Amino acid sequence: MTTLEDLNNHIILMLKSWPIIIIIIIFFAALYLIRGRPRNVYLVDFACYKPDEADMMSKQQLLDIMSLTFDDEAVHLQKKVLEKSGYSDKTYIPEGIRRLPEKLLTFEESRKETEKVMFGAIDDLLAKTKVKAREIGIIIVNIGLYNPTPSLSSMIVNHYKLGSDVLTYNISGMGCSAGLISIDLANRLLQTQVSAYAMVVSTESIHCGYYLGKDKSKLVSNCLFRMGAAAILLSNCFSDSRRSKYKLMHVVRTHKGADDRAFKSIYQEQDEDGNIGISLSKGLMVVAGETLKSNITTLGPLVLPMSEQLLYFGYLIARKIFKLKNIKPYIPDFKLAFEHFFIHAGGRAVLDEMEKNLDLTEWHMEPSRMTLYRFGNTSSSSVWYELAYSEAKGRIKKGDRAWQIGFGSGFKCNSVVWHALKTINPAMEKNPWTDEIHDFPVNVPLVMPLSV
Repeated sequence: MTTLEDLNNHIILMLKSWPIIIIIIIFFAALYLIRGRPRNVYLVDFACYKPDEADMMSKQQLLDIMSLTFDDEAVHLQKKVLEKSGYSDKTYIPEGIRRLPEKLLTFEESRKETEKVMFGAIDDLLAKTKVKAREIGIIIVNIGLYNPTPSLSSMIVNHYKLGSDVLTYNISGMGCSAGLISIDLANRLLQTQVSAYAMVVSTESIHCGYYLGKDKSKLVSNCLFRMGAAAILLSNCFSDSRRSKYKLMHVVRTHKGADDRAFKSIYQEQDEDGNIGISLSKGLMVVAGETLKSNITTLGPLVLPMSEQLLYFGYLIARKIFKLKNIKPYIPDFKLAFEHFFIHAGGRAVLDEMEKNLDLTEWHMEPSRMTLYRFGNTSSSSVWYELAYSEAKGRIKKGDRAWQIGFGSGFKCNSVVWHALKTINPAMEKNPWTDEIHDFPVNVPLVMPLSV
C-alpha cells in the first residue's frame, strides 16, 4: 500500500528527472525535424576532360574525310552545316572517325573512346578533391548512344576497384539533358544515405553516333558532336559544406514525350539502307521553345522575385480570363534571379533562341558560345565546360546563383539551380580553360568558309 511519504518521494524524484525528460523530448523532436527535412546536397567539385592534342581536328580536316566517305550532295550539306556551326578548328574528334574511311567504325572503338574520356575526367576529379575512389558510394553514368554490357558504371567499378556495396546506375538514351537528370537522381539517392558521396559522369560516344548513310536529316548530327566528358562529386555531409563550391537549390524537369511531334523531334532510326542515324526534325526549335516555356513556368515561382511573379500572373489573367489573345507574351526577367546562365551548347540556333527568349546579354551568353566555339557540342557535359569557363574567368562570387539548362531527346528540358558557397579564385583552379582563358572571348563569324 502506497503511503503519503512514498507518494511524496515519487513526486520529488519526477521533479528531479524533468530536465532529463525535457532533453530527451527535445532530442527526439529535433531528430524528427531533421529526418523530415530534405538533406542539403553540395557540389564539392567537378572536372571536365580535355582531350589530347592528337584528337584535335579542324573543320576542314573533317570535311576532307567526309569527301572520301560520302557522295557530293551529302558533302555539300555537311559543309554548309560546318561553316555555320560556330565551331573553331580546335574541337576534338575520336580516332575511329579521324581514320575514316581506311578504318571501319567498330564497337570496340566506341569502348576505347568512352573509357578515355570517362577515366580522364574521373582522374582529374579525384586529384582535385583528394577523395579516394573507394569512398564514393554512388556512381551514376549518363550517355546517349553507347550502351555496352557490362555497363559503363560497371567499367568504372572495375577500373577503380570500388567496393561491392557501391550503388551504380546507368542512364542511356535520354539525350543531351541527361546530365542534369543524373544530378536529380543523385540528389534523390543522397536523401536516403548517411554521409555519402555520389559521383555523376556525363559523356557521349561520338564514334557510336556517326552516320554513314544519305538521309539529310541524319547527316547534320555528324557535324555537331565532339569528344568530352565531365565528372561531378556531390556530398550530403555537412562537413563538406566548407570546402564545397556550390549548394544544390532546385531541379525542375519537363518531359513532352506525350506529344508525338516532340517525341520524334530527335529520333534514332535506320534508313532504307540499314544505316542507323539520328534525325533532327525541322520543327525542333519550335518544340524546344514550347518545352522551355513549360519548364520556366514551374521554375519561375521558385526563383523569381515577387514583383516578377505578379507581372507574369497579371499576363496570365489577361490572356486566360479576359481572353486578350493579342497581348504580347510576358517573359519574366530571369536576370533578377540568376547571375549566371549555362545553356546547353547544342548549336548556334539554340543559343540564339535562348538569348532572344530570355532577353540575355552577350556577357550572359559568353560561356555557352565560347564552349560551343572551343569544344563544340559535347552533349550532356557541355553545361560543365560552361561553368568551368566562368570559373576560369573569375566570375563566380560567393552568393551567386547559377542556372544550368539542358535540352534533350524525348523531348526534355531540365533545369538545375546552384548557389555559390565561395568566390572561385581562378589562380587556384585547373580546368580545360586554364591555359588559354586569356584568349577568350573571341568574335565568331556567322559563316566560316571551307573548301572541298
